[in-house]
Amino acid sequence: MIRVAVVGAAGYIGGELLRLLVGHPEVDVVSAVSSRFPGKRVDGVHPNLRASTDLTFCSADDVDECDVVFLALPHRAAMTQVDQWSGRAKLVVDLTGDFRLNDTKTFERYYGTVHQAPQLLDDFVPGLPELHRERLRGADLVSVPGCMAAAGVLALYPLVAHDLIDTEMGAQFDARTGSSGSGATAGQANLHAERSGSMRVFAPTGHRHEAEISQHLGLKATMSATGVEAVRGVQIICHATLRPGVDKQIVRRAFRESYADEPFVRVVAHQRGIFRYPDPKILLGSNFCDVGYVVDENTGQLVTIAALDNLVKGGAGNAVQCMNIRMGWPENLGLTFPGLHPL
Repeated sequence: MIRVAVVGAAGYIGGELLRLLVGHPEVDVVSAVSSRFPGKRVDGVHPNLRASTDLTFCSADDVDECDVVFLALPHRAAMTQVDQWSGRAKLVVDLTGDFRLNDTKTFERYYGTVHQAPQLLDDFVPGLPELHRERLRGADLVSVPGCMAAAGVLALYPLVAHDLIDTEMGAQFDARTGSSGSGATAGQANLHAERSGSMRVFAPTGHRHEAEISQHLGLKATMSATGVEAVRGVQIICHATLRPGVDKQIVRRAFRESYADEPFVRVVAHQRGIFRYPDPKILLGSNFCDVGYVVDENTGQLVTIAALDNLVKGGAGNAVQCMNIRMGWPENLGLTFPGLHPL
């Protein structure tokens, strides 16, 4: 058993980490850090964990040395704390945006502040197993990508890897996300009275996750994002231009070859059925990312679709998957929940 601490354990991502980790057969969760609720029971904030754990929240000063620390902090906080946590753990998995971008100017543009630990940027391995599995096996510092970034990258990666799209034309991403993506301390815009019934475009251009997609895929990505009436879930639609001569059979083969051995990516592109394209509704609680595609052979345009649970494959589940790889365990350990239907 390894000793694990979750920092920022009172938030939605922190709670999801606890849900996955308290049931993990190789993990002993020894600390759940919260600056808001020290001394209070974890299941008072995360009622789904009743009878699953007797943990109480603690302060950062109460954390002893452990094997793994997960940082589920607000953006811009991890870069000021990472030194203290890397000194207490063999592996630090950061779920903030602080170490996702490897260029300080790009970080400053999208996050509005100067990076406080630029010397560590090259030391963090991107926490996206489908692209960086071998590097994760020896990583001591891991940066988990944003939920919409993970979906966007997985939606287009097979086409980039097989050189099937015109990368000079770039790609356009249109994302929809549920309210939990705003976090447990979101403000007035995410009150039920304001959000219910709304389809709010909160980032028509320049969403920070477009920078991550551009970095991972090596092309110019532009992205818009809309909040929809759902609690969990991300669905992203990508538009790109195929190279001359590329048809739907070639696209299908690229997806199948790229994801044939991936435990948590499923290619979903059926001819009929209610869920013939990726839909986050049937993925809630699971670590799967479903990807699909449509080819317009008359115009050479490609549409790809990806869906995931933003708190699981888009966050906590992906982090646990990275931990499993780093520890040499099966990737699906503690992550086998398949989702629910109907819901």
